[in-house]
Amino acid sequence: MARFLWPEPLSSAQLKHLEGHKYTALGRTLLDPLCQLYWNWLIRQIPMWFPPNALSIAGLLVNVVYTLVLVFYCPTATEEAPAWAFILSALGLFAYQTLDALDGKQERRTNSNSAIGEFFDHGCDAVSTVFVAVGTCISCGIGRYPNWIFFCGFIGMFMFFCTHWQTYVSGHIQFGLFDVTEAQFAIITMYLMSAVGGVSLWQTTLPIIGLKLYTFPIVGIICGGLYSCHKNFYIILNGGVGKNGSTVADTSVLSPGLHIGLILTLAFIIFKKSSSQLFEHHPCLYLLAFGMVIAKLSNKLVVAQMTKSEFHLPDTAFVGPGLLFLNQYFNSFVDEYIVLWIALVLSLVDLTRYCVGVCHQIAGHLRIRVFSITPPGAAHRD
Repeated sequence: MARFLWPEPLSSAQLKHLEGHKYTALGRTLLDPLCQLYWNWLIRQIPMWFPPNALSIAGLLVNVVYTLVLVFYCPTATEEAPAWAFILSALGLFAYQTLDALDGKQERRTNSNSAIGEFFDHGCDAVSTVFVAVGTCISCGIGRYPNWIFFCGFIGMFMFFCTHWQTYVSGHIQFGLFDVTEAQFAIITMYLMSAVGGVSLWQTTLPIIGLKLYTFPIVGIICGGLYSCHKNFYIILNGGVGKNGSTVADTSVLSPGLHIGLILTLAFIIFKKSSSQLFEHHPCLYLLAFGMVIAKLSNKLVVAQMTKSEFHLPDTAFVGPGLLFLNQYFNSFVDEYIVLWIALVLSLVDLTRYCVGVCHQIAGHLRIRVFSITPPGAAHRD
């Protein structure tokens, strides 16, 4: 009965393909060589018995905690937060960056590479991206500008999805000269600036050029988004490794665009058509609700790439946004704020169920434990 109500996320064919999967990454970012000195020193301080996946989950939990602290003080991304909250956020993001770099090193160091490690790493990253996006918007107080916070909040999630979209097409992840490491250090700098000058600092008008300080993070996000999209879509549109230039699953290279396009379209329509200005009054909650959906889709895309399988469009992740859309269609019969909370809970439960189910199936198939040093498996991480 349980399997009928909650079918296992992976088929036997997908599990079989995992056995031959290997993780490959190309490229190096501008700051990586310098960071590697620190990461290589730090990994030697970690005991050999410490599970790599514990490092991944620790980084995720740090991200969740400091972001929720910021959301508590700044629910509309316009309020002021205590200086210590921004200092905590800067330290938390640095800790997450470090732990995210160390988990793969610990796997290789202990010769315990496995497909579950790659999924665990990218899965935690998918969720962390949502919280980092929300924290970034809070740090510069752009909740005053609904259109900009919508763009800045969703562009980070979109770029993460596109990174794995091009991986699904090419069979390997490709890093650019300016990538996630550089973006994280920029956000850490923003947190520290807000800790010193407060959120109001970003409303300062600079002399001579006459621009407010908050415009610079927005310009940086736009430039980063354009650079990332150019890099990823150049790979996507130039054909993949499958038959006739298709994806690793021999499907259309454009097929993942339906998933991300649908959820972003729903998010935009609900934002613009809301009679109660739902997004304007609750931007952080809104970004988290839709972010959990994008995190689920990103995780499914990672699994599709690892298992060389089709990335199907129908998904329970769309239930929450669908409820918001239908409620709006019927003139907000139920308070939109209540439906938003329902959508967040449903999306979070669906994401958790999927990730736990995938980990359980992979661990059972490969006969390994999630939080232990496991025998050599099929995948490597960076």
